Amino acid sequence: MTKEQALTSKYGTLMTLVHLAQELHRSPDGLRISLRTNVGWAGQVNAARKKFGRRVYFDTAKIAEIIEQMN
Repeated sequence: MTKEQALTSKYGTLMTLVHLAQELHRSPDGLRISLRTNVGWAGQVNAARKKFGRRVYFDTAKIAEIIEQMN
């Protein structure tokens, strides 16, 4: 099972900030602060961000690619 398949089966096609923080072993507030910068991995994660009104989600497939690149 690939990382993308594992994340998609666990969270679906879109992840919330809380889900992303769990996968990166960070607190949601710490992750939110880190994503304010657009440098390095934060820029890649921000590129996977999608907004629906005031709600923020992250494309699970793109996040899986980023996590695989980090390892």
